[in-house]
Amino acid sequence: MRDAAARGPHCRIILFVLACLCLTAHAAAPRWGRSAAQPPPKARVRWLNPTTWPVVPVPNISVDPTSGQTLGIIPTWLDHDAGGDIVRIIAPDVVHTTNFGWGGHARIIDFPSADTQWSVVAGAEQHVESKLDALYQTGMLRESRWSLAAEAAYDRSGTARFFGIGNASPHADQSVYIDQRLWVQATVGWNMTHAWQLAYTFLARKVKVIGGRLPGITSISSRFPHEPGLGTTHELLHRISLTYDTRDNIRMPARGVAVVVYGGLATRSEAPADPLFTEAGVDGRFYWSPRHSLTIATHVDLRYMPSLNGAPFWALSSIGGDQSVIGGRQTLRGYGDSRFYDRDSFSANIEVRQSVFALDTLGTRIEFQVAPFFDTGRVFSRNSAFPIDKLHNVVGVGLRGIAAPFVVGYVDVGYGSEGAAVFTGINYPF
Repeated sequence: MRDAAARGPHCRIILFVLACLCLTAHAAAPRWGRSAAQPPPKARVRWLNPTTWPVVPVPNISVDPTSGQTLGIIPTWLDHDAGGDIVRIIAPDVVHTTNFGWGGHARIIDFPSADTQWSVVAGAEQHVESKLDALYQTGMLRESRWSLAAEAAYDRSGTARFFGIGNASPHADQSVYIDQRLWVQATVGWNMTHAWQLAYTFLARKVKVIGGRLPGITSISSRFPHEPGLGTTHELLHRISLTYDTRDNIRMPARGVAVVVYGGLATRSEAPADPLFTEAGVDGRFYWSPRHSLTIATHVDLRYMPSLNGAPFWALSSIGGDQSVIGGRQTLRGYGDSRFYDRDSFSANIEVRQSVFALDTLGTRIEFQVAPFFDTGRVFSRNSAFPIDKLHNVVGVGLRGIAAPFVVGYVDVGYGSEGAAVFTGINYPF
C-alpha cells in the first residue's frame, strides 16, 4: 500500500480532522435543517469544548503492514467562507515511523473557488523518504473554453513493493525497492461544450529504482535483478483524451456519467524517436441516486498497451490500491497499490454510499457515510485475452466524512485472497 502510506501525511489529515469532529459530536447536536446559504454562527473559543478550538490537534496514528507504524501530531487550521464551506486547510505535522525515524511535513490546500484548486506539500524523514508536490487546477467545472492542470513533484519512498509480472504473481515473491521520482505534468483541455472535452497531457518524469532495505523483505535487485525498470529511466509521455462528462458535481457526484477514451505514446527522453510503449483505454464512471441520502457509484476501466519496447515494470498496467488513475493503476482495495502488473488490465467497482447522519461543528457541516463496496479486476499479457476471466475479487466497507463542497475523507477496509487491507485519504476512489 505504498501510495496510501505516502499520501498519509498529505491526505489523511482530512480524514483525521473529520474523525475528531465525530468524536466531539456530543458538543454539537445533529441538525439536518440548516440551509446551505445560511452562515453558521460565530463561536467563541472555549478551551474545554474542542469544537470551538481555532486549531485542531489531530493525532496521526497508523499501523500499516507495508509502511510500518506511524505516530505523530498534526495541528490543523481550517478556514471557512461565510457559508461555512472549507476554503483553506493548513496542516503541518511531526511524525515518527518505525522504518525511517523522525520526520515532518508542511502543507496547504486551498480552494479559491469551485473552479480552482491548488496545494503545496513538502516534507522528509530522517532516512530515505522525502517529497515535494505542487499542484494547480483551474477550469475544473468546464464552464470556460479552456481547462488547465499542472503539477511538479519529487517523491522518494522506501517501502514500494514488487511481486513480479502476471495475474498470478505469488505473494511469496514480494520484494522491496526505493522508488525515487521527479516529474512535471500538464493537461490542457478544450471544452467544446459543457459535457465534451478534448485534452492533451504531457508528462516528463525521471524514475530511479534501486534495491530497498526493510527487515524480512528481499530487495528487488536480489529477487528480480534483470527486471526492466531497475536503475534510472527518463520518460516522455504524450496522451490525447476525449471526455464526455455529465456529473452533477466533479468532487462529490450523485448523478451522471463520465467516460474517457484515450491513447498515448511514451518515449525515452534521450531518444524521442524511439517509442517506449503505446497505450489505449477507456474509463467509465456512473452515478445514480434513487433518493437524496443514497448514491450508487459504479466504475469500469480497460487499458491496453499495443506495443512495448523494453517498457519499465512500473509503467505497465496495474491493479491494487484505493484510487483509480486514468492511464495508471486501478482500484482493488483488498491489495496494496499496484499489487499486480502486466501489459493490459481490467477493473470494475461498485459501492453504495449511504448517508447516516450529519452535524454542524467548527463552523462546518459534516456529513458521514457508510459505503459497502465490491471490487474486481485482473491483468493479462495478451491483447486477445478475455478481460473478465480469472478475476481477483474484493469485498469491503468504507467510512466517509464529507465537508461540502470540496472535501471527502475516508477509511476503506477491503478483504481479498491475501487478507485485509486498510486505506485512508481524501477524495472518492472513483
